[in-house]
Amino acid sequence: MSDMGKGARINPGTFPGLLEAVDLKKWYRMGDQTLEVLRGVSLQIHAGELAVIVGPSGAGKSTLLHLLGGLDRPSGGEVLFEGKSLSGMGEREVSLLRNQAFGFVFQFYHLVPELTALENVMLPAWIGRSKANVQERAGRLLDQVGLSRRADHVPAELSGGEQQRVAIARALMNTPRAVFCDEPTGNLDSATGEGILELLLQMNKEQGTTLVVVTHEPAITKVARNVFSLKDGQLWA
Repeated sequence: MSDMGKGARINPGTFPGLLEAVDLKKWYRMGDQTLEVLRGVSLQIHAGELAVIVGPSGAGKSTLLHLLGGLDRPSGGEVLFEGKSLSGMGEREVSLLRNQAFGFVFQFYHLVPELTALENVMLPAWIGRSKANVQERAGRLLDQVGLSRRADHVPAELSGGEQQRVAIARALMNTPRAVFCDEPTGNLDSATGEGILELLLQMNKEQGTTLVVVTHEPAITKVARNVFSLKDGQLWA
């Protein structure tokens, strides 16, 4: 387990790693009530690391992942990427960071149904207006995840495991510094899920891709350098 205690404070700018959360808080207003989801979370993730976030349902795991990946803004505290605070960035700058430096893999794939597998993988490059060997790189990525023969198939023609492999290839399209995975095997049967976990681990080991994974799968927690256990909105050792 991580040695970060609940609510432990990090001095911003002192950590030389890739990602850090500093006293991160998130709450939602519901009429006269306030729902606290995160209550002062601090953690550190180094480049090339496999970090896993575990905890019971409703603990705030997905919320934390979304804040780390710049998909949401914290109510308090801050997220730093390579020492730079996401809170100090405008929406356009954060969007560019998500496109160029981050990749995302979700439980329900979120593929565009009208696009082929190859086109779905190319999508991040299109959004980033890249013109350099886009189709060639997307084809190589599909080959790496074992789907080169399914490149011209739309998502409805693919199995759940195949769709998740397309999503992983898409997450790698812009050569991200970090890939955030939210229950990547949660919608798959056990055998298919094991294959997806092996692919993620291979990606981390061979390519040095930083992975931040929310999961309930014990197989991936056993090999992770850092396992952050989240409960009641705080990290526990």
